[in-house]
Amino acid sequence: MRSHYCGQLNETLVDDQVTLCGWVHRRRDHGGVIFLDMRDRDGIAQVVVDPDTEEAFATADRARNEYVLRITGRVRPRPQGTENPNMPTGMIEVLAKQVEVLNSAATPPFQLDEHGKVGEEVRLKHRYIDLRRPEMIDKLRLRSRISHNVRAYLENQGFLDIETPILTRATPEGARDYLVPSRTHAGSFFALPQSPQLFKQLLMVSGFDRYYQIAKCFRDEDLRADRQPEFTQIDLEASFVEEDDIMGITESMIRGLFQEVLDVELPSFPRMPYSEAMSRFGSDKPDLRIPLELTDVDDLMAKVDFKVFSGPATAADGRVAALKVPGGAELSRKAIDEYTKFVGIYGAKGLAWIKVNERAKGLEGLQSPIVKFMENVIDDLLERLDAQDGDIIFFGADKARVVNEALGALRVKLGEDLDLYTQDWAPLWVVDFPMFEADDAGRLHALHHPFTAPSCSPDALKAEPASALSRAYDMVLNGTELGGGSIRIHDQAMQRTVFEVLGIGEAEAEEKFGFLLDALKYGAPPHGGLAFGLDRLVMLMTGAKTIREVIAFPKTQSASCLMTDAPGEVSPEQLKELNIRLRQKAKPETAGE
Repeated sequence: MRSHYCGQLNETLVDDQVTLCGWVHRRRDHGGVIFLDMRDRDGIAQVVVDPDTEEAFATADRARNEYVLRITGRVRPRPQGTENPNMPTGMIEVLAKQVEVLNSAATPPFQLDEHGKVGEEVRLKHRYIDLRRPEMIDKLRLRSRISHNVRAYLENQGFLDIETPILTRATPEGARDYLVPSRTHAGSFFALPQSPQLFKQLLMVSGFDRYYQIAKCFRDEDLRADRQPEFTQIDLEASFVEEDDIMGITESMIRGLFQEVLDVELPSFPRMPYSEAMSRFGSDKPDLRIPLELTDVDDLMAKVDFKVFSGPATAADGRVAALKVPGGAELSRKAIDEYTKFVGIYGAKGLAWIKVNERAKGLEGLQSPIVKFMENVIDDLLERLDAQDGDIIFFGADKARVVNEALGALRVKLGEDLDLYTQDWAPLWVVDFPMFEADDAGRLHALHHPFTAPSCSPDALKAEPASALSRAYDMVLNGTELGGGSIRIHDQAMQRTVFEVLGIGEAEAEEKFGFLLDALKYGAPPHGGLAFGLDRLVMLMTGAKTIREVIAFPKTQSASCLMTDAPGEVSPEQLKELNIRLRQKAKPETAGE
C-alpha cells in the first residue's frame, strides 16, 4: 500500500515516485496551493497539492487533521529559502499526483502539537490519539530498541528465554497479590506473579543454568510516579555464580545498552555498603550527582539542653543529622517553610535550620531560632560541618528511619531545585544489605525477599538475625533503583532457618513453599540473579518524568484505565459461576433512624 515511510524521505529520492500512507498532521492553504504535513510512525513529510491535479486537489481540500490518506507523488527539492534544516525531511517535499482518503476523522479531543496544555486524564482517556504524538512514538521506539538490545546481549551470554506461569499461587513477598478466582476449584484462587522468583530458582534446580525473561509482573499496591499495578521486568538467573559474576554480567549489559542506544559511556560503578549509603545520604538508592551529604551530630546534640535534639541523640533508635547546603543562606523564609512542609510528608515534625551569615562573628553571625539552645556545641558543630559564610544547615532529629527518609528526600529536592548536579549519570552498586528489618512491633521482615542468601551460617543467623547481612546487591542510577538481586538460598536447612526467623512455622512453610523446600533436596546448585525494572530504565533513558510516559497503555495513579474504564463490574451470573458473592455496601442512615 505504501512504498516509503514519511520519515524515510530524503534528497537521495529526488525525482523518485513514492506512495505514502499516514495521518494529516497539519493542513495549510497558501494562495491556492494546499500543503499537507503527512505523519506516520517514522516522521513527517511535506506534501504539496497543486490545483493542476484537479481530483487530487479536491480531495486534499476536504481533508482535515487526522484524516488517513494515501498519497502518490514525486519527490523534489524544496524551493530555495523554504528548506527546514530542523526536520529530517526538511530539504525535500512530495508533489502529489494522487490523494486518496482511506478514512475520515472526527475532530480530536486535543491537537497533537498542543498536548502540553491538555490534562493527563484527557490524554489517557484517548490514549490511542496521544500515542500518535512523535514524542510518544520516539519513547516507545526507544523502548523497543532497549528490549532488543537486552535480548541480544543475554542470548550472546548463553541465557535462554524461558516463560514462567502467570497464574500461580499467593506468596508472602511483602506486597499485595492480585487474586484470580478459579471456576473449576470452587473457593480457591490463583495469584498473578509479583515476580518469577520461585520459578526461576526452580529452573536453576532443573539445570537450565542461565535463564532470562522480559516478564510481566503485578502488584496491588499504592502507586507513585515510578509504580504501576502491572509492570515489566528484565529478569535473569544463573547457576554456579557469585555476586561478582552477576554484577559483572549486568553492569556490562547496562554499559553496552547506554553506549548503543544513547551513545553514552557511563562512568565507573562504585560499590557502597548499605550502612554507608544510609549514613551519608539517608537512602539506599542515593543520587550521587548531588554533592550534599548527611553528617551525624548525635554526640554533640546529646550535650544540649534541648529535648527535641537530645532525646533522639540518646535514644537507641534515634538519630540527629545535619545537612549543609553551600550558599543556601540565600533561601527565603518562604522557601524554608515549603521545605518544612515537604519533610512533613516523611513524618518529620519540623525542620530546624541555621544560616551562617558571618562565621567569624560567632553567635551574632548566625541566624536561627534554635541556635540559643546549642551555644555550648555550636563551635564544634560548625567545625565538623566545615560551615562557611553563606551556608545553611538543616537538621533532622527523630527516629533514625524518619530522619533518613526526610533528610534523604530533602537532599534530592534541594539538588533538583538548586540545580546542584555535578554530572549527567551517576551509577553505583549498593551492597551488604541487612538480611532483615524490624517493624514498629519488633517483628522481622525480609528486606528483599525470604529467598535471599545470608552472609553467615544458619546457626549465626538464628543467634543474631537482626545484625545479619545478606548477599544482595542493587544497581542504582541517578537516585533510581534500576534493579535488585541477590545470591539465593540453595540449601534446604538455610531456607528453613530463614522461614523460622521470619515466624513462618513448619506447617505454613510446607503449605506455601513445600514445592521449593522439596526441590532444594535434590541437588540445587548455587545460584543468583537480578531483575531490572524495564519501565524505570526506559523512563531514565528517555528523560520521562513518570513511567506512564513510556508504557503504551498505563494505569492512572488510582490503578484504573480511563480508556477502557477498567476495572469494571461483572454480571451476577459470572460471579455465581466463580462461586463468589459480593458483600453488600452498608446503606446510609436516613434522618430520624
